[in-house]
Amino acid sequence: MIALIQRVTQASVTVNEQVVGEIGKGLLVLLGVEHQDDATTVAKLAHKVLHYRVFSDEQGKMNLNLSQVGGSLLVVSQFTLAADTSRGLRPSFSSAAVPAQADELYQAFIGYCRDAGITVANGRFAADMQVALINDGPVTFNLRA
Repeated sequence: MIALIQRVTQASVTVNEQVVGEIGKGLLVLLGVEHQDDATTVAKLAHKVLHYRVFSDEQGKMNLNLSQVGGSLLVVSQFTLAADTSRGLRPSFSSAAVPAQADELYQAFIGYCRDAGITVANGRFAADMQVALINDGPVTFNLRA
């Protein structure tokens, strides 16, 4: 499981010209699910995302996590994160989870974060989505479980 996280001042996701999820200050999480992932992977990566210190403290150091700054999450499924780009000029998606498994684990990730008391908005699984954001910093990290 892969989470590309971006620290944002605001972010939204639109499907069919309708905003389906939006946040202010927080993290945009682009989530890729791979076929070997399971509930343990979800818990490990969600914990890491929620506790990763990417927000600045009073001295300008990245020492604060999402809950410490009162931030929110916008979680968007993105199977292309599971692409193998090591050969040729066309990505292979052989490591990506099948849609049913990916949706189940995507929903579990969202549930884990909500259960932790974080405000979570989300995209729509397998939809054609447009994501808008203002990356704060810019700050972007690629996390794996």
